[in-house]
Amino acid sequence: MASNTRPLMTYTVLVVIVMLGLGIILAQLTRGYFINIFEQRVELESQYFITYLDRFTEDREVSQEELYNFSEQLNTGMIFISDSGERIIDTVDAVPVISKDEKQEVITRVEGGTSPMNEGQMLDEIFYYPVNNSVDDINGTLILLSPVEALTNITKNIWLLIGFTLLLGLLVIFVIGFNVFSKYIRPIRSAANVATELAKGNYKARTYEGHFGEAGQLSQSINILARNLQEMTSTKGMQENQLEAVINNMGNGLVLIDEKGYILLLNRAFLETFKGEQNDFIGHLYHDAIPYTTIHETVQKIYMFEETVSETFVLPVNIDRKHLEVTGAPIFSEDRKWRGVVLVFHDISELKQLEQMRKDFVANVSHELKTPITSIRGFSETLLDGAMKDEKMLEQFLQIILKESGRLQSLIQDLLELSKLERDDFLLNVEQVEVQRLLNDLLPIVEQHAEQKQVKLHASIKGNTMIQGDSSRLKQVFMNLLTNAINYSGDEGEVTLEFQESENYVTIKITDNGVGIPEEEISRIFERFYRVDKARSRNSGGTGLGLAIVKHIVEAHEGTIRVESEVDVGTAFYVEIPKKFTEN
Repeated sequence: MASNTRPLMTYTVLVVIVMLGLGIILAQLTRGYFINIFEQRVELESQYFITYLDRFTEDREVSQEELYNFSEQLNTGMIFISDSGERIIDTVDAVPVISKDEKQEVITRVEGGTSPMNEGQMLDEIFYYPVNNSVDDINGTLILLSPVEALTNITKNIWLLIGFTLLLGLLVIFVIGFNVFSKYIRPIRSAANVATELAKGNYKARTYEGHFGEAGQLSQSINILARNLQEMTSTKGMQENQLEAVINNMGNGLVLIDEKGYILLLNRAFLETFKGEQNDFIGHLYHDAIPYTTIHETVQKIYMFEETVSETFVLPVNIDRKHLEVTGAPIFSEDRKWRGVVLVFHDISELKQLEQMRKDFVANVSHELKTPITSIRGFSETLLDGAMKDEKMLEQFLQIILKESGRLQSLIQDLLELSKLERDDFLLNVEQVEVQRLLNDLLPIVEQHAEQKQVKLHASIKGNTMIQGDSSRLKQVFMNLLTNAINYSGDEGEVTLEFQESENYVTIKITDNGVGIPEEEISRIFERFYRVDKARSRNSGGTGLGLAIVKHIVEAHEGTIRVESEVDVGTAFYVEIPKKFTEN
């Protein structure tokens, strides 16, 4: 509000100063004019007073009373003071307007020499005129004093006129100023404020468009500019948000490097891969922020050959290793000037792992098939070479061939089972299963095997808990785990089967006191064909695929399996399965 009224206040103060100056000048001019007139009048009257004084002193034709009357008629007092300081004549009392103090002040000035002779002076509202003269051969000073009430009245009237004119002028200025302010200054100020807001980035600011003339055009242009800027900013913001969302949600890491080698942009996937914060990379040279020679060589090749380059390298992450493929491409402007390099990092660890698994699978399958096939072929050739004629040897060799063919059949059956479990269209036959009953049905089967191995089997599976699952597959899981526990327990070993229940899960724990599993190999026991003790596994007739099948079936039930083991102490498997099955 103060800034809006500042111009009006400025003009008002300026007018007041001008009017006061004009009043002072007029008052001084009027004062000077009246003093000149009074001086001429008093100078003329002084001749009459001198004549009266001569007549008064010479022949006494004029009495003291006549002098008083003369002074009263002319409204002018007269004082004659001799050079010796004697006051010979004093008719000031004939003019009651002049006070004694004023008369004494005039006498003091004249006697003190502060008032020049033959020159009129003002004392408040009194005009006095001192003149050298002689009366009856007595030299002295004649002082004429006359009140100037008219001058004071005229001065007051001048100031009243100036005050009235000032008020009228202020009113006119206010009306004109308000009109000018409303039509021109206010819209310009509003447009200036909107322009300031636009400069600050507030593109929602608008100004009133109801003005006329150039101010109205200015307001309209400012609003059009604001709307265009808002639309442009909104569009740009949407594009930036979309671009940022695309970049940050890319599965592959991305880095943008400028023509000087400084990192300008990177996404979330890059930070997750290389482990760091944005401040560790943005604004730094790429060869300082990313300490990998392969990446440096890739960028250098892009600068050298100005074409897309792809390289692969291994990124160590804690105890793991990631296989990454970096693809870099140059960035040019429309006039083919360098703008930088963009690098995209593809995580091919899974592909490498799948490739390695395929190689290992082929090697393991070949190795596992080779042993029984070699045995069958070798014993068959031996029989054909004449050993079949020996009944004892014939029976022994046929038993071996039968055993190896059974082992070959088990291997192929497990491979087919595992392949079926890994298929995308694999479905469980989900039904209501009473877990305790399912486990009790398995006990007679494994007890016979335990007796043969001289292993004691203990079971604690009371209750009748219902869950949702595939009963045949669950039997396969627990049969496999119980069989392994018995096989890997020594003579007179013990195997324990326990059941625990929580609100949403059931947990089956199978424990043995066998040879145990080394800690560094626990994470690998669910791999295909992986055996902790190769010789013992083959002698027990295992294919090396049992735990891999178990893991797939448990995960298909949305459950988990974990292992706790200590060498020469024993092993415990924990199978946790949810009571309710949620089909994905």
